[in-house]
Amino acid sequence: MIDEQTLRYDYAVLRPSLNERGRRLFAAAQAHALGYGGVAAVARATGIAPSTIGRGSKEIADGAVADGRARRPGGGRKKLVDRDASLLNDLLRLVEPATLGDPGRPLRWVSKSHAKLAAALQAMGHIVSPQTVRRLLRQIGYRRQGNAKAEEGRQHPDRDAQFEHINKRVLEFQAAQQPVISVDTKKKELIGNFKKASSDYRPQGSPQRVNVHDFEDKTLGKAIPYGIYDLTDNSGWMSVGVTHDTAQFAVNAIRCWLAKMGHARYPAARRLMITADCGGSNGARVRLWKIELQKLADETGLTLSVCHYPPGTSKWNKIEHRLFCYISQNWRARPLTSRAAVVELIAATTTTTGLKVACELDTTRYAKGIKIKKAEMRAIVITGDSFHPEWNYTISPRQLHRAVILE
Repeated sequence: MIDEQTLRYDYAVLRPSLNERGRRLFAAAQAHALGYGGVAAVARATGIAPSTIGRGSKEIADGAVADGRARRPGGGRKKLVDRDASLLNDLLRLVEPATLGDPGRPLRWVSKSHAKLAAALQAMGHIVSPQTVRRLLRQIGYRRQGNAKAEEGRQHPDRDAQFEHINKRVLEFQAAQQPVISVDTKKKELIGNFKKASSDYRPQGSPQRVNVHDFEDKTLGKAIPYGIYDLTDNSGWMSVGVTHDTAQFAVNAIRCWLAKMGHARYPAARRLMITADCGGSNGARVRLWKIELQKLADETGLTLSVCHYPPGTSKWNKIEHRLFCYISQNWRARPLTSRAAVVELIAATTTTTGLKVACELDTTRYAKGIKIKKAEMRAIVITGDSFHPEWNYTISPRQLHRAVILE
């Protein structure tokens, strides 16, 4: 016969692994084994109410089936959404997207934390806690989410056709062993002991200390990196400006690339293809950009073929994901304390595919707001392509143009 002390020990060992129904059935089985007075003895040893043991005995008599339920159907406290029919609808009304500034929508202008949502629901007469709000939001499929950069605005109908045109021209130039470069300005960087995004390995508990505020240092100023990426050679050139991102600065960066890298790589080059964004210092409508390209063509004797990516598609420019992204990775969590640090970090950028980058500081003072007259524009030897001449055009050296006319 099992005594109460043994029963108490057995129950203490098994209790953590038993649910409500398992405890009820265990107690009923032990009471049945003890016989007369068993219900009272088991109740004393386990603390389970005699009525509960009686229900367990009835379940055993009826044939206990393991259906996964701990309680009888309908047992337990009713769910809050069953007792408060309008709770979910009111919660949805608080969190669902709507027109910004809708005066009839509560919490439109504040952060929708669980506590604030619970307070708003309580003001509507609901009895609800922040924890319950959190559970209900997950139940109806709501999660905190950031913005997703997916909308590119109105797309030009010839967007894809321009991509195909650029690709075709690139293949033509590469087949003829003529250079093809992608150009753009990288994000301007503050010079000084300022925070840089991301993280880097350092001794635990010893983060690099940087300035609390990112106010520009008027002495050090900003670094303006302008890049040239050689699609064929997988190499890049970066000119780091210190004044303004102008068309003169952009074309001078191309001039430096030609002098330091381009001529050595393509000694027999007669043409140069440039792919660029549609805006910025190298924009398709920037007059100074074309004037400076004409000067470059005259100086080098190269015929310059320019193709601009359609508006809103700058992220597809090759330089963005073949050069700029690796530079950003190279100086992550490293404050750019001087212009020399910017140049050294850019020049140290490498990849497993063999990317090589050269960099140089451009201390020239470039002026803003230079006006170009119509007469100067008429002097440019420019020929537009048959397909979107505003995006695709060729600028020839004036000496070559005069020679053709004389012939």
